[in-house]
Parts: sequence; structure tokens; C-alpha cells
Amino acid sequence: MTRYKNRIILLIIDIFLINFSIFLALLVRFEGSINDQFLQYFYVYADNILIITIIKVLVFYYFKLYSSIWRYASINEMIKIVVASVAANALMISALILKQDFLPRSVYIIATMFDMMFIGGLRFSARSIGTVFFGKRMKGQDRKRIMIVGAGDAGAMIIRELNNHYSSTSIPVIAVDDDKSKQGQRINGVPIEGGREHIPELVKKYMIDEIVIAIPSASKTQTSDIVKICKRTGAKLKILPGIYELIDGNVSVSSIREVQIEDLLGREEVEIDIEEVKNYLRGKIIMVTGGGGSIGSELCRQIAIQKPSRLVMVDIYENTTYDVQNELKHSFKSLNLKVYIASVRDKQRINELIRDEMPDIIFHAAAHKHVPLMEDSPKEAIKNNVFGTWNLARAAIEAGVDKFVMVSTDKAVNPTNVMGASKRLCEILVQSMNSLSNTEFVAVRFGNVLGSNGSVIPLFKKQISAGGPVTVTHPEVIRYFMTIPEAVQLVLQAGAMARGGEIFVLDMGEPVRIMDLAEDLIRLSGFEPHIDIPIEIVGLRPGEKLFEELLLDEEGILDTKNEKIFIAKQSKIDYEALKKELELLYKVIYEKTDLESKNYLKKLVPTYKEADKNSTNPS
Repeated sequence: MTRYKNRIILLIIDIFLINFSIFLALLVRFEGSINDQFLQYFYVYADNILIITIIKVLVFYYFKLYSSIWRYASINEMIKIVVASVAANALMISALILKQDFLPRSVYIIATMFDMMFIGGLRFSARSIGTVFFGKRMKGQDRKRIMIVGAGDAGAMIIRELNNHYSSTSIPVIAVDDDKSKQGQRINGVPIEGGREHIPELVKKYMIDEIVIAIPSASKTQTSDIVKICKRTGAKLKILPGIYELIDGNVSVSSIREVQIEDLLGREEVEIDIEEVKNYLRGKIIMVTGGGGSIGSELCRQIAIQKPSRLVMVDIYENTTYDVQNELKHSFKSLNLKVYIASVRDKQRINELIRDEMPDIIFHAAAHKHVPLMEDSPKEAIKNNVFGTWNLARAAIEAGVDKFVMVSTDKAVNPTNVMGASKRLCEILVQSMNSLSNTEFVAVRFGNVLGSNGSVIPLFKKQISAGGPVTVTHPEVIRYFMTIPEAVQLVLQAGAMARGGEIFVLDMGEPVRIMDLAEDLIRLSGFEPHIDIPIEIVGLRPGEKLFEELLLDEEGILDTKNEKIFIAKQSKIDYEALKKELELLYKVIYEKTDLESKNYLKKLVPTYKEADKNSTNPS
């Protein structure tokens, strides 16, 4: 109701100003003494006043001069007022000419100028009054003092929005930019002092509470360098996403998000051959096992973008599968999606699904992956990972599937745990089966993915939100990391390049020390590690080693056309001999103990050596 009341008041004032503009225009034209003829023209014949008023009000309404929030007015609103005033007076002239009523031409020009001044002045006074009123109101309150990193277009827009957002409790006080030509100048009233190397001292000098990094065009490496400098200051960190993250390309305060660990790692965006992936997936029937998991669900999302003829999602866990199903239906309205709850351990069910759906490509992401849990339940790891893969692979051959892509892990290299050893045996298995039919079998091996279910980062975040302690297994433990979308893009690219029998190894970049990761997450959350949030060393878990590897000693690598993807060299494996061993392993896990099962697994995976529980370096 208040909104309509304000519009009516604005309309009434406009009606007065429209007529006052004509009167003043006549006054100026006749140097203070208006000719009686023209005075009578307007104020005796009221129909002229009515026509002029109606025309101008309708034009102003068309240009939405009654629906803008004028205390946030900017140059766009000013342009709108100028255009509306010119258009309104042009229509006024046309109407008066049709009536054969004429005024001196200069009156029309002067009236247009007065319209711009009065109509615009009225509206922009709301912004000025708001600035003064709200500025005084906020003066006594605690306002967060903001530093803007980046004095380009994005930084300027953020500063302007912060200044115009009167209910905000934040105020921009300083900007920094590496461009020396900008240093010493001001941007929307905010001084620019120094480059990124001056951030720590400027934070102290200006008592900064929060730093906003506003350089959406910066590379991941550049952003990472800036974040590393900022995190030493103790100020809270926020960032404007990169251009690729801004869906519509528009920059605003609402686009600012918390700095994430991905910003700190500095991994550049993966470049893949989109056309090759598109041609490989489009129009195909594609099955994804483990479709409700972190990797599987992202596979489904990225495959859906490429418009397969049908996407078949298979998973044993109904809750996450249901969530992913709803997401895909909402995001991809035309997607032909089939979702099945099934276990890869159920040979009959898997045969039935593949026979009915007849997929062209299978992405096999279903697996037990948690190292400590699988150490306590080794038979379950072997049943699910090894025999689940075997069930799926045999069904793929029988149904004439074109390509079978298995998601593997760096823990398969020189494994020290059951999970890693089971995945290594899966790699051996799919390689051995590649020569049995026209189905191309490949595996894609990579390390940890950021934010996946059960990974270290969500765990650290929960521990930080609970006030700590953050638990780290060993001060020197290191891991490779990449983002889930990045890993999946490379899996799709590797699948497109595969010709059968390869183990693709993804470039994981530089390894990350988990202690550093924990400290960085604590700082990014606005706390000081070891002071506000304690870090507790809990010791390596069963089967865990200090560092992961991506290649076996005997493998070596071959380059591919994608600099992030390599192929591990492998010798040929006799499937028939392996088949006999797997049959024996199957009997062992159903008839023997956990220890005997693990010992037989060691026989099949010679590189599997359990970690010495008393050693600080199990590798």
C-alpha cells in the first residue's frame, strides 16, 4: 500500500511540475513579461493544459519513472529521464500542431530543459536525502570497514553498490590495485593505495574488517596468490566469482561469496575438447553406476548437458539418488532419464538392467571408498568393488556395450589398504577383459576430489562450526586434490579418447599438505588456527599412508593431446588365468575369515603391502 501511495504523491507533484515548466519556459522566453495571448492560450483554454499533462504523464509512466527505487538512482535512471522528457515534449508539440495551436519554438526547447531539471531533480533528491539521512543514522552504528582488491569495473560497481545500499552495515574505505597508474587516485570516492603487496599494512592502517577480492577476470593462480596474502591479515575474506561463475555476467554485491578452499589451491580451469566429448555422448544411451554419489551425480549432470538419447542412473542408496533425480528433472526438462535402485553386487539384477536398457557407454563410479571402514570390513570392499565391477563388465560384453569407463583412485597405486588394493584389482580386471570383445574397457585414475561425500573438507568444516578441534591424522600427510567438476570433465575427455585397455592418469597438480589445508580453512572461516580453533593430531588411520602416488614403479606414462591426461603403460594380462583366481577369491570371501581374504587379495595384487602401524611413514 505504501508503494502505491508514494507513486500517487509522485504523480501529483509531476502534474504540478509539468505545468510549472511551461509557465517558466514562457516567462524566460518573454524575459519576465508573458504575452497576454500566450497566457490566455494556456490558462483560459484548459484543454491545452489537460492534453499536455496527460501526454507527459503517460510518457513518464511508459519509461517507468513511477516504478524505480529512486534512492538507488544511477546514470541509467538519469538517461531514462532525459529520453522521457524529450519524447514527452516531442509528442506535446505534435498534439498542439494537430490542434493548430502554436507556441514559439524556443518555448518547447526551454520547457524540455525545465522538465529534465525538475523531474530529474525531484527523483535524485530522494537519493541525496537518503544518503544524508541514512548516513547519519548509520554513523553511530558499527559498520564493517571494507577493503576492495581490484579497482577495475567490477571493483567500481561493488563500491558504488555498497555506498548506495543504505541499509548496509558495510562501508568501503580503501581499494588496492597492482596497476600503478591507478594508485593515488580515487574510485567512487574511495582512495586507491598500493598493490597486493601492501594489503597487510593497509589492513592495519585502515582497521579493515573484511576484504572483498573483486577481480573476476583474474586467473586461478592470480586469485590464489592474492588470497594467500589476504589470509595473513586476519580480516574476513570474500570474493567476487570469476566471469565463468557469473551466469549472466553481471557483477553485484549479491554475487559476492565466501572465499572457498578452491580459490586458495589456485588450480586453473580444465580445458577439454568440448566437440569431441559432445560427439562421443550426444544421442547415446549412457549408464552411470553410483549415480547418487559425488562423482556419479556430477557425471550425470555433465552428460545431461550433451543431450544423450537416454541417461540411466543406477545406485543402491535411494536418498541421494532421489535428490539427484529431482535435480536432473528440474534442470533438464527434455532429458530422457531412467533411475534404478540396484546393487552392482547383484549379478542377476545387473544383467537384467543392461539387457533391458542396452547402453552404448557405461561409466562405472559405484564403489566402497572409505579406507578405515573397508579395513574393518574387507570382504565387503572386495564384494562390492571387485565382483561388482566383474558383474558389470561381463554384462557389458554380453550386451555389446561400446565403451566401459571405470572410475579408479590413486589409492590403487602401491596400496596399503583393502580399498586401494580392491580398486587396483579392478584396474587389472578391466584391462584383461579388453581383448575379449569389441567393448572397449578403460580405467581413469585420480586423487581426492574437493567436497565429495565423506572427504576431509566437509569434515573440517563441521569441526570448525562446532568450535573444534580440527583433527589431522599426521602433520606431514599430503594429498592430491581437484574439484569434482574438473575430475568429471577429465573422465569424460579420457572416455572420448579411449581406444581400449588404457589406464588414464589425471594430472592432479601439486600435492597439498593436509595440515596447511586445515589451517587455511580455519582462517577462511574467520578464526586463528591453534588459538581460536585447536588442531589435534590423531595419528594415521588403519591402511592410511602419508602420501598417495599416481603411478606404479613399473608403469611410466604416455602423453595425450590433453596436457592434463596421461596414459599409464601396462603389460598384457591373461584374463583366463585371472578368472580362475577371482573364482577362488570369491570362495575365500564367502567361506574364510577377513584375514584370509586380505591375504588372498595380496596374492592377486603384489604391490599391496599393509602399512606398518608403528611407523610414521607407512609408504
